[in-house]
Amino acid sequence: MRFLVTALAVFGGVVFLVALLDSVELMRRTANNENATALAVFKLSFFRVPIIVERIMPFCVLVGAMSSYLALSRRNELVVARAAGVSAWEFTAPAVVVALLLGVFATLVYNPVAAKLQEISKRYEVEIFGAREFGLQESGFWVRQRSPDGQSIINAVTSREQGLRLEGVTIFTFDHDGRYQDRIEARSAVLQDGHWELSDARVYPSDAPPSFHETYALKTNVSREQVRENFATPETLTIWELPEYIRLAENAGLTAAAYRLQYQKLISRPFLLASMVLLAAAFSLRFARMGGVQKMVLGGVLSGFLLYVLSKITDDMSKTELLSPATAAWAPVLVGGLTGFLVLLYQEDG
Repeated sequence: MRFLVTALAVFGGVVFLVALLDSVELMRRTANNENATALAVFKLSFFRVPIIVERIMPFCVLVGAMSSYLALSRRNELVVARAAGVSAWEFTAPAVVVALLLGVFATLVYNPVAAKLQEISKRYEVEIFGAREFGLQESGFWVRQRSPDGQSIINAVTSREQGLRLEGVTIFTFDHDGRYQDRIEARSAVLQDGHWELSDARVYPSDAPPSFHETYALKTNVSREQVRENFATPETLTIWELPEYIRLAENAGLTAAAYRLQYQKLISRPFLLASMVLLAAAFSLRFARMGGVQKMVLGGVLSGFLLYVLSKITDDMSKTELLSPATAAWAPVLVGGLTGFLVLLYQEDG
């Protein structure tokens, strides 16, 4: 219970801090927008924060476990328990079980809610701030397509519904010989069967005056699976949706490495949190009177940071297909868990 309360308190503190920093950053970026009220900014930050702090969850468990064990050490409860014959494995077992349950909850409940809120935040950004005024990336997203009329290059400031709806669209069209034809700017684009349906489109031909169209159809041979591969971010997909996306991407002949990696990371999350408990115990079960508490805390934090670096390296290697998604997702779990297990084994049994 101490570990659970401490971990949740650390997580709550991180959520508050991230929400505060995100709100300040949003206020800075929308300082000249008259429609961006303080309430609107805080509401948008509320939708954005859950998907951000999801990545910090293992560190919250690490800090929570270290704080709990250090508190036991300062109160000499560890000395009494050891004298009564309680081993280190009995100290860590309850926290490991709680971490596993937290991981299951995070995968099955928290992640779907955070992904849904992330999709709502994208829609909320466009509705309040406008796609052109509030693009998350200055260059946006790019995709190249072919159609019966030639080729075209599509740029979108933001995407929604896993890339099936684009906001702030600019399109450059070319004929079959690669000669430039016209430029199209539209408020939004929705993928239909065989064409993009553009709303509030303004067409700038190379040899004629510009024209305005409330709706404009741009032919395409791009499928929904191809669009999702270009625009859908695996982090915004739930564990229930990922298998279908993987199947569709593979059937379309596209790489599904990013989707597979995210799927494996969600499955391994309970075990990653459990390995963080073992890692924390390895640096926290030393008696406080023996000194070196600061070094233990620093060692635990440094180990968590190195584990995070390892996970980023394996993620990048997996996305470039240099490493299998399963290996990339489970490597940090095995390294962290085995490190904590071996250190505890040495401290307990010599």
